Order: sequence, then C-alpha cells, then structure tokens
Amino acid sequence: MATGPARGNHTLRGGIDLGGTKVQAVVISRTCRVVGEARRPTPLDGGPEAVTAALADTISDAAAIAGVAPRSLAGVGVGSPGSIDATAGTVSQAGNLPGWDGSFPLAERLSRLIGCPVRLGNDVQVANRAEMRLGAGRGRRSFIGVAWGTGVGGSLVLDGRLWLGRGAAGEIGHTVVVRDGAACTCGRRGCVEAYAGRAAMELTARKRADRGEKTVLFRLMKQFGRDRLTSGVWARALDEGDAMAQDLIDRAVGALGTGIASAINLLDVGAVIIEGGLGIRLGQPYADQIAAAMAPHLFLPERAPEVQVAALGDLGGAIGAALLVGAA
Repeated sequence: MATGPARGNHTLRGGIDLGGTKVQAVVISRTCRVVGEARRPTPLDGGPEAVTAALADTISDAAAIAGVAPRSLAGVGVGSPGSIDATAGTVSQAGNLPGWDGSFPLAERLSRLIGCPVRLGNDVQVANRAEMRLGAGRGRRSFIGVAWGTGVGGSLVLDGRLWLGRGAAGEIGHTVVVRDGAACTCGRRGCVEAYAGRAAMELTARKRADRGEKTVLFRLMKQFGRDRLTSGVWARALDEGDAMAQDLIDRAVGALGTGIASAINLLDVGAVIIEGGLGIRLGQPYADQIAAAMAPHLFLPERAPEVQVAALGDLGGAIGAALLVGAA
C-alpha cells in the first residue's frame, strides 16, 4: 500500500501495532490506503506509562506524515499483546512488554494524550482482521493466524468470523508441545513460545554464549545498534551461517510445526497465515519449513493446510488496529 500526504478530516483512522520490540503506527484513508506510517522502539523501562507515551509519539509521527494532527483522526485503534478488555479499555498480563504488571487503562490514557477516541484489540486478532479483509485471508472462510515474534500469538477465523471464545481464544503460543519442557516467559513449561518466541530464544542464546559457545548474534546486535536480538539480527546471523542461530531457529520451527499441527487436527481449517516480525522477516522459505515440520503430526497429512506468510507484511497489525475504529 502506498504512503503519502493526505489533508485530513474525520475519515482518516489511526492504527498502532504494539510489539515487544517496536511500535508501528499507520494512518489509513476510508479506502484503507496507508497515507502515513511511523515506527519507534518499544521502551525498555518505564512500564505502561512509558509505553503509552511511545504510542502517542509514534501515531503523532504518522499523522504528521499524513498532514493531520492526531486529534483530527476519527479514532485510533491499538493492537496489544496481553489480555484485552475492549469495553473497559484495559490491557493486563502483557508479559512481553517490559514492566507491565497488572491491569492498565491504556485506552483512556492514550486518548488523553492524543485527543481522539482509542479502541483496543488483541494484536494477533487485529492483524488477522486485516489479512481477512485485505490480505492473504481474502476469500478464505476459515484459517489460523500465527504471529511469530517476541512471543508466539494466534488468532482464529472460523466460517468467516473471528473466533474470540471467552476473550482468549487462539493462544497457540501456550499450547504445550513438551510436557515439563523448557520454561516459558508465561511462567509455565513446554509451551510453543518457550522454544519459538524471540524473547525466549534470546535467553537461550545468552545462556549458551555464556557457556562459551560461539555465535555472531550478539556481535551483530551491537553492530546494528540494537539492544535485543531483533528479527533482523536473527536473519543476518542465518545469512552468515551461524550455527547457534540456525539451531535455535530450527528448534523454533519444530515447536511451531508441532503446535500448529495439533490445532489443525482439532479445527481442520484449510490455511495457516504466518504473521509477526520474525515470521515476516524470514518469509515464505521458513513458512514452508513450518509446513514440513507440521506434516509428521497431522492426522490427515494428505489434506495439509496451505501455509503462507501474511500479505500485508509489517504493516498488517497496525492496519488491522485501524480497522477497529468504526467497527461494530
């Protein structure tokens, strides 16, 4: 989708994708064309208040590119990790965000800063909403979206509608694939996220490096001025043939394949869309590897689902968040 200035009125909507390492914001037109976008790093400290300020600054940057002030937007949607209460406007249990303890009134605080209404949604669910309307999910009645990033998230579209369950449906990252396995950032053991979440992978890489195992991961992190092992750092390490990076990525692919296959055995949907920073950065070759890792665990391997990368790329989550504005 093209970007460019557009003098505004209340037909423009803002969207923010809040991730563990980055805040991505867009402003979209009535026809869902991106007319402004901006990105900033997620704060490492300061908790919810610092994150809220970063959200306000990032949507303000995107609005300036679109030629408007944030207060003139019809509203701003936010796709956030954690447990979302859209009615109350709160985010809780956002374990992949630094210092986010308890419940925080994100919608009210952000609205106060930017001067327009704010709506909240789960980060993976809003990305799936965008893929369903505008991307790889168009024309599909049912599919699973899997966000492979700082954590591992999931979202379900069943018979043309997002399936929310009682509010926490789709948490494929916390499907247990190894009983009493690796410690997960959620506090449990053996989850997909314990092997495939970028935060968990970094913890494992640091432990192995501390034991003397060679890797280029942390050299690349410093070289590119990063304070975490971002998706770009992992991709560059793979390009350089780093054995530790390849081993940890292969382990992640195996866990994703096992967990997603179990979901397919339960739901029998025809497609899996790989989203999230790491999934999008590594692209279709690794989506194909995930499909191969699923095969041994599928009850009906001859009816394996199609596995493809999200068509909207890095902007899908922010676009999906913007679609919350005006949604019923």
